[in-house]
Amino acid sequence: MKGPSEFPREDFASDNHAEAHPAVLAALQAAAHGPAPAYGGDRWTAAAEAGLRDLAGPAAVPLLVFNATAANVLGLSVLLGPGDAIICAEHSHLAMDECGAVEAMLGRKLLSVPAPDGKLTPMAIEALLERCADVRTPRPSTVALTQATELGTCYTLAELAELQEFCDRRGLRIYMDGARLANAVAHLNCEVADIARFADAVSFGFTKNGALGVDALLLMTPGIAERAPYLRRQQGQLASKMRFLAAQVTALLDGGLWLDNARHANGMTDRLAAELEPLPGLRLTQRVQSNAVFVELPRAAADSLRERWAFHLSPAGEARLMTSHATALADVSDLVAEVKASLK
Repeated sequence: MKGPSEFPREDFASDNHAEAHPAVLAALQAAAHGPAPAYGGDRWTAAAEAGLRDLAGPAAVPLLVFNATAANVLGLSVLLGPGDAIICAEHSHLAMDECGAVEAMLGRKLLSVPAPDGKLTPMAIEALLERCADVRTPRPSTVALTQATELGTCYTLAELAELQEFCDRRGLRIYMDGARLANAVAHLNCEVADIARFADAVSFGFTKNGALGVDALLLMTPGIAERAPYLRRQQGQLASKMRFLAAQVTALLDGGLWLDNARHANGMTDRLAAELEPLPGLRLTQRVQSNAVFVELPRAAADSLRERWAFHLSPAGEARLMTSHATALADVSDLVAEVKASLK
């Protein structure tokens, strides 16, 4: 692993690597002056919660937490009962990138199913339900979707409606991991509420969208929010100086900056994919629908590129190239030029 001084400036590894947006830093600086009530009793938290309800719908109950894993654990803890299990995609962040947080903190089993494009389907869920038909197996009660998915794809509104209808019929609740919800909204050209209404609880990621470190949980189904503030406290996610989480959210909500950031990141990805797709010897492995390009690279080309550029590379030679609000058009042009040179 590279140390801080070795880390390349030319970065397509993750939107988590991007610097905080200047508007977020300015908002934090402004919030730092003088005292304010603790634990969410401040005006910044009130404004952030009101802004989130404006986006998700007046019935939404918003809760701010420190990061996306915290939002996932809290959101699922609200929905799960004793002996319950969660159905998720095999590539999901829950299953692969959170060190078993849900299983360790909640004592609930994750049941992963194949999802070649990152998206769950009623057929895949039904097949798992048939294997969990008696008391010897965990009882699936909640389906965890990711929007946008770990493979950069997005559920359409029609697909979400189909999944909701299936889950209602089978008595399953829906949790939606929205660490990149903004990118999905930008791709689908819809409102947050158009997506959130298909879930009982949904996270809204701001850390990957220009924040320094804050995500939100939106509880959408009436009656499920009663325990949530207590669970947030119990899970160590109630910030005493909540204004510093909320100020980041209000900065990104102001004037729709969160959506501008997501549109910019998606646009840089679209440009990158359009430049790479025609090149000989390359193959895009997933549809480009958010801020990620998955592309197979010849190994020699990948090794050459990684001398300067940071990106994730699988053992099979599949590169994940991610953009962010901070990605410049010049970054895309420079990377494409070096890809072309590496293929000669």
